Amino acid sequence: MAKPIDTGTAIVSGSGSEGNGDDKSFTPADAATCLRLLRTCAGHRRGESATSARDSHRALGMSPPCHTSALLLVFVALAVAGAEQSEERGCDVIGDESSESQMERALLKKLEPLSHMRFNVTVEKGKTENYVYHFRVCREVNSTSHDFGGLVQIDRQNGKTTVIGRINETQVFNGSDWIMLIYKGGDSYGRHCSGEKRRAVIMISCKRGVTASSFSIISEEREKEQECFYLFEMDSSVACPAENSHLSVGSILLITFVSLIAVYIIGGFLYQRLVVGAKGMEQIPHFAFWQDLGNLVADGCDFVCRSKPRNSPAAYRGVGDDQLGEESEERDDHLLPM
Repeated sequence: MAKPIDTGTAIVSGSGSEGNGDDKSFTPADAATCLRLLRTCAGHRRGESATSARDSHRALGMSPPCHTSALLLVFVALAVAGAEQSEERGCDVIGDESSESQMERALLKKLEPLSHMRFNVTVEKGKTENYVYHFRVCREVNSTSHDFGGLVQIDRQNGKTTVIGRINETQVFNGSDWIMLIYKGGDSYGRHCSGEKRRAVIMISCKRGVTASSFSIISEEREKEQECFYLFEMDSSVACPAENSHLSVGSILLITFVSLIAVYIIGGFLYQRLVVGAKGMEQIPHFAFWQDLGNLVADGCDFVCRSKPRNSPAAYRGVGDDQLGEESEERDDHLLPM
């Protein structure tokens, strides 16, 4: 039986924080304190009583003078807090960062266009099972919970949330027209699968022209002792191989031929006009040759295709007037009425 992985340890190592209670990050409460200080300073500058200003400073534990450095400190702290809140954690492949292959990095980068999208599917089996599965590609479903949950199951009957797989324990590999994304380290099974941690297997199949669609659950394999999993599938164009854009030999020859003809016509035209000084149709390069091309082609066909000798006499002779006999002038006289 596979040894369960400590979820808390995985979260600490994936987040890069110490994980203790001494969090020194700038919080919204600190921001509110700084804003109250600024209001107090502004009121002091508008001529409020020195006593009330000193009381406000004393209540905040600050010295009365308001310097520009304090204002800058507030703005910097607010900027840092906003950056920390807006930053989303991505997929972390299982193992050390140095052991990640170039293929895994390339596949994760290939999946980036799907990271801003959310997917969900509802499963109902009678009256006992009614779940909603929420999925994100290399992002947390609920970033405020900081549980690294990339695929989460929610029981619609009691609202219980179960993490199926976490993005900080990711595996990814691909085939010719598919990508397999695996989230491991989910919440532990109860009575099934020897209590091991859940994992989600997402098969992303190629479908050109579609960013992402048809997210669905195929099955849940939990009748085994080990290696249980939830199987999902979806379609996306990111899983499609790059289309071959190279030209064939015929296309290259055709492009070369057309280019040479264009160079010949344009170059010859400019030479005839600018150097020779030709006008009108004479500007066409080798105009006399092209003008006689039809006759040359006819002579070539006559020479190649005809089987008879060129000096053979004609098969027929014309009929001359001398060969015609004299007609009787009276041969039609009997037809005339008497």
